[in-house]
Amino acid sequence: MNGSKGHGTEPNDHSTSRSRALDRRRLLRATGGVAAGASLAGCLGTYESIVGGSATEGPVRIGLLAPDPDSDQIGRSMERGASVAVDELNDNDGIDGRDVELVVGDTNGSPSEARRQYQRLILEEGVDVTIGVFASEALMNIIDDIAEQETVHLTSGAATTAVSQRISEQYEKYKYHFRVGPNNNHDLGQMQVDFLTDKADDIGWNSVAVLVEDYDWTEEPWKVYQNQLPDAGVDVVMEEQYPPATEDFTAIYDEVEAAGADAAFITTAHTGTDALLDWVTPQPRPFAFGGIHVPMQLPSYYEATNEACRFGVGQSSATAQSERTDKTQPFVNAYQDTYNGSSPVYTGYHTYDAVALFADAVENTETFDADELVSYIEEVSFTGSAGTVEFYGRDHQYTHDLRYNSSDPDPVYFQWQENEDGEGSQEIIWPEDRATAEYQTPTWLA
Repeated sequence: MNGSKGHGTEPNDHSTSRSRALDRRRLLRATGGVAAGASLAGCLGTYESIVGGSATEGPVRIGLLAPDPDSDQIGRSMERGASVAVDELNDNDGIDGRDVELVVGDTNGSPSEARRQYQRLILEEGVDVTIGVFASEALMNIIDDIAEQETVHLTSGAATTAVSQRISEQYEKYKYHFRVGPNNNHDLGQMQVDFLTDKADDIGWNSVAVLVEDYDWTEEPWKVYQNQLPDAGVDVVMEEQYPPATEDFTAIYDEVEAAGADAAFITTAHTGTDALLDWVTPQPRPFAFGGIHVPMQLPSYYEATNEACRFGVGQSSATAQSERTDKTQPFVNAYQDTYNGSSPVYTGYHTYDAVALFADAVENTETFDADELVSYIEEVSFTGSAGTVEFYGRDHQYTHDLRYNSSDPDPVYFQWQENEDGEGSQEIIWPEDRATAEYQTPTWLA
């Protein structure tokens, strides 16, 4: 994409081919006979051809790890975002004059399958970089393989800080991992606090009930809430970490109502739809609703919930209506043109940006050498479709995570509103300089 064309060190010269061969053999020994046999059964000839030959005349190969891209909207948006980026690269002379290919590994939402697919992409497909991964558990299950392979990985979904903390503690071993997006789970919690501090009074959320689903990924946001919400200028009238198996929120909402909260301020991914539907059915509850709500990010959610999400507040890296940067709308338009009008989920933006960032790094360093790419990416300030991509440095506790900028936060907060055509629209309400609409008080509260 942007960046000058280079003609420096090729990715598979004699020394690099030898290095990759040794790395892959180390991985085979590390994973043991059972794991290696499961992932490479019947593929020995392919493996030998990869590590023994030269790929200087072949395409640049990008490996994507995505959950169920044929059926899951998160994984599908990853695959489509990456495909749009690859198509754009190939329309513009590829990477360093070489065609670009996308190779997809379906993780099936399973940490063990994520590892098997990572090994397949590296060992059998010979990819030059890996991107993607949605579940934090899946990322944790491949981080040692990433370190062993010394191949750049650009995460575009998982939010756990555990990986970045490993990099901080053992930099040379784990430095090949970067989180292009979203922000890590600590910074997502920080953003919740910043949103309330800046916006609560304006939208009438002066008292909140903090509701957090009790999963591993919410541990960091919960700590942030405990430490910082008392100073955010809002009255926290209730705090609850509710069980992961919660399907009926009636009793919880009875408590929220009894506490007199202006809003249920939620942090949810797995239980989000039940929480939303119980907010408005059988009768709307006398408080507003919003926060981190992963299902609400889906562009099709308004129709899927039969408009039940109207007035709900969520956050996302970008929306189809937004202009995070001058790359947002061109990406959205290309995505919609290619996929019959459908819009990307947040993982689509970050995966598109991951591919574009890798291309930018190669073009500007004129090499595929992983160590040189790491050095470049560490210092980069890259304009992506979901905002500016910059990373915390090696001395930060969250090394190589996407840097959180409170003055231009990523994600942004939106509200599901009904447009003039009677359709649902994700209108940005914060930060103010990115807003596409004013917050609307639910009609039953006005």
